[in-house]
Amino acid sequence: MVDIISTMKESPAIELNQRIAQRVRDLRAQGGYSLDVLSTRSGVSRSMLSLVERGESSPTAVVLERIATGLNVTLASLFENPQATTEPIARYADQLLWQDPHSGYVRRNVTPASLGAAVQIVEVLFPPQARVMYESTTREPVVQQQIWILEGTMEVTLGTTTHTLHTGDCLVMVLNQTMAYHNPTQHTARYAVVIANLAKPWSP
Repeated sequence: MVDIISTMKESPAIELNQRIAQRVRDLRAQGGYSLDVLSTRSGVSRSMLSLVERGESSPTAVVLERIATGLNVTLASLFENPQATTEPIARYADQLLWQDPHSGYVRRNVTPASLGAAVQIVEVLFPPQARVMYESTTREPVVQQQIWILEGTMEVTLGTTTHTLHTGDCLVMVLNQTMAYHNPTQHTARYAVVIANLAKPWSP
């Protein structure tokens, strides 16, 4: 498989940082949280939250996941276009890319934003040997996530259980526990993340 990450044209970092900044500000206002309250809920320092909201920081995926958990939203929600739109199509060329400064993994929000879609789809390109661990907790309503491997191999650990997924495999989970993603191979893995809010509790 061609190493797509090395050939991708990254979206301007400033534009993405400003988009994330506005989304965090808007979601915090919607939740009625002060910076101090969000800091307590997320485990992210007030100073870091302030930098993120001003677009003056390039936070890692782990930090953004903590912020999303504190806001009771999904990580994908932080990358949505804050501008209202009724366009039912998200053109490929308009889907901004974001690269985690720690692991180097690249994510692309595929689903059109601001349409209130019940399901979100994200494409991820995960570098060889990279690893990311999220300390996720339960959201309300419950958030279900499916990982569908399009190319390559990924090890996904939920709590203390590790699942090895190969091309074509699909894993379903709920965002309510620590999760770790690891690419144990020498090749980039590509997978889709499908995220859905559930109206009632779910169990495997």
